[in-house]
Amino acid sequence: MEGIKRFIADFGLPRVIITFYLLALFLAAPLVGVSLPASISDSLIRIGMNGIMVLAMVPMIQSGCGLNFGLSLGVIAGLLGATLSIEFGFAGVLGFVVAIGISQVFGAVFGYGYGKLLNRVKGGEMMIATYVGFSSVMIMSIAWLIMPYKSPTMIWGFGGEGLRTTISVEGFWRHILDDFLAVRIGDSFKFPTGAILVFVLVAVLIWVFFHLKLGTAVTAVGSNATYARASGINVNRMRIISVMMSTMLGGLGILVFEQSFGFIQLYEGPLYMAFPAVAAILIGGASVNKATLVHVFIGTALYQGILTMTPAIFNAVLKVDMSDVIRIIVSNGMILYALTRKTKVAK
Repeated sequence: MEGIKRFIADFGLPRVIITFYLLALFLAAPLVGVSLPASISDSLIRIGMNGIMVLAMVPMIQSGCGLNFGLSLGVIAGLLGATLSIEFGFAGVLGFVVAIGISQVFGAVFGYGYGKLLNRVKGGEMMIATYVGFSSVMIMSIAWLIMPYKSPTMIWGFGGEGLRTTISVEGFWRHILDDFLAVRIGDSFKFPTGAILVFVLVAVLIWVFFHLKLGTAVTAVGSNATYARASGINVNRMRIISVMMSTMLGGLGILVFEQSFGFIQLYEGPLYMAFPAVAAILIGGASVNKATLVHVFIGTALYQGILTMTPAIFNAVLKVDMSDVIRIIVSNGMILYALTRKTKVAK
């Protein structure tokens, strides 16, 4: 009994409840006519789609900048990479690699300016990050209409200028990662090997970074900025580096998302992209000042599993589409819980 109590204390009661709830949904799936292999496959695809977006939260949390509610800025960098790659006529693996390269350049530039801004508002980073994310999306909504794109795949047909709201990546790099070494069992199960491998690879690179001297300095700044400054660490520089990393990961993350989703969503599409990532890492057990890769993996699996299974089960039982309601409850409810609790971060 004592061991169970210790496990619950270490793992976190909310995560224990969510885990058992998710297991119950998987067990109930065959009983209500929902295909279990298809549900597991959908959950795995969602994990591959969204994992890097959750990883993007780690650098800023570790540096003391808090949750990156301005992730939309990184998403915009990724959208620029995607649209410019298509504009230049690249397709396939080359097109995807070019999109990543362009997104990382824009992500570094945007992240540098974003980091400089956050250094001027220490203590209010998450509030300002939200403003940055929302305002950047609105500014780009104008930019998408006036930027000189010419590709007939992307521009509005009736005016000959301005980008469409939704752009298909079919024929360019749709499922370029999902189909790489994919494992298929029957007609309903597919393991997206490529997307999962990229997620794990990026996670390993993040782990390696935080075990290098530079990454240790970033963590030291987040743990105790005064001590880090006394040790000769340039606090502002470390914070900027973390923000640049987060923004660049956001750019990469949205490209991985798009290749799986099949479409590029412009204008207000990126507006709320940060909230699922924030909710996932908080569900995983992270706090506003401490996050690990374990939190990322657990949170992504739980969050995406719930978003996949709950609507499917509820739809099968009640014959009503509950997907939007469930997404709002999970995202906003868990964010509210995590931002108002005072307990220590889960191990």
